[in-house]
Formats: sequence, structure tokens, C-alpha cells
Amino acid sequence: MTRPGKIVCVGRNYREHAKELGNEVPKQPLIFLKPPSSVIHDGDTILMPAASKQVDYEGEIGVVVGRTLRRASRDEARGAIGAIVALNDVTARDLQKSDGQWTRAKGFDTFCPVGTPNTRVPSDLGSLTVITRVNGEERQRATAAEMVFPIPELLSYISQIMTLEPGDLVATGTPSGVGALKAGDVVEVEIPGLSCVKNPVAAGA
Repeated sequence: MTRPGKIVCVGRNYREHAKELGNEVPKQPLIFLKPPSSVIHDGDTILMPAASKQVDYEGEIGVVVGRTLRRASRDEARGAIGAIVALNDVTARDLQKSDGQWTRAKGFDTFCPVGTPNTRVPSDLGSLTVITRVNGEERQRATAAEMVFPIPELLSYISQIMTLEPGDLVATGTPSGVGALKAGDVVEVEIPGLSCVKNPVAAGA
């Protein structure tokens, strides 16, 4: 996909993932931004920065905004979904914990692998499934029905804060099963039947 104008991400949107990191489930969506410069594509290399000792994968269902949303209702937000895309919210977990905010941990170059967007958006968004594999071994699997805040609610909520524009990318949260990557790994995030992104991992500068 072309580089999005902005990438809005949702944290702790699966109860089991919040629990595995020792966090409370938020009472309203917890959002943060990743820089567009973090985007890479299928086959590109994830580079682990020397500043981090623990770089984790986080497989997610990505939503590409199809038309402008500003203070939108859930129904309006649902109708503005332009495409679904596999996304990996790569995270320097140690820096996330030490910094107290997430910009550096989430913002390194190569930390947002995205697949090819698919405009075939299912009528039942809850049926969307995300699967993460490392070296062919399944590590994460969940459906959108397990989200704390469903996709239309997320888009509506974000649009009350900032205008979502065509091509913007929303990462809807990762399920339980996150874990560390090491140089030489190959990590794959798949939304079966719709999108997939697969990337080798290497040590960076």
C-alpha cells in the first residue's frame, strides 16, 4: 500500500493481551500514533535497533480508511472502511516500559510491516481473524469478535478526536501471545483470505 498519512493504533483492545502484560483493560479506547516512516511491506526486513534488548511482534487487523470521517457515528464509520490489511505493530518492549510513553518503542523505522490491502470487507467484521506465526509456528490467533471495542466503535471514537482521511491506517490492537523476535526469524501476520505480511528479522544499527 502507499504510505498512509497517519497510522492510529489501539492499545490493549483484547482482554487476554492486557492481562498477559499485567495491564487493566481501558475504559475507553487507548490510542497512540506510529510514524508513516515505520511502514515496510511484504518481504522487507524488520531491523532490530541496538537501543532495544527486546523487540516483540504484535499481529493486528489493520483498517484502511476509505473516506473522510469527522465526528462520525458507528454506522458512518462502518461504511467508511476502505480495505482490510494485515499489520505487525513491532514494539521495543523494554523501551515501552522504561519510557512511560510509547513513541520511541513503536516508532523505529521498519516497525510497521503491512500487507496488501483487500477491499473485500466482510459484512460481519467480527469474523475477521488475525494469526501470527514465527518461523512457521503459530503464536497468536483471535477474531475481531474478541475485541474490547469493535472496529466501528474504534473508528467513530478516533474521529471525535482527529479527522480520519482516505488512506489513513488504523491498527485495531493485538491479541494475547506476543513475544520476542531475534535475528534470523521470519514473522508472518495473516488475515485469512484477505491479507498477509511476512518479514525476515535482522539486527540493525
